Amino acid sequence: MPMPKGHKSKNGYATVTGTGGRGYREIAETMTAAGSKMNHMTARNHFFRAMNKLAKPLSEVSARPTEELVTDPTFQDAIASLMREKKICFVK
Repeated sequence: MPMPKGHKSKNGYATVTGTGGRGYREIAETMTAAGSKMNHMTARNHFFRAMNKLAKPLSEVSARPTEELVTDPTFQDAIASLMREKKICFVK
């Protein structure tokens, strides 16, 4: 049985590597080197859990479900911009 195709939101795929961020594989390699064994899917799951916590209050006041917000690249980019602006981001 072939693997299912990934989900593409109406705003495209979220990619952070083009804006100076790290991909899931790079995050997993960094975490493994620091002593926390991790693969790219675990890094992705941790990322989405954190984004879920940020998106939940917004989904309560908007018509969009939390899952849709979390996978939206524009939402992810907005959160990253806020983190950079407030200087709470660990990487530039």
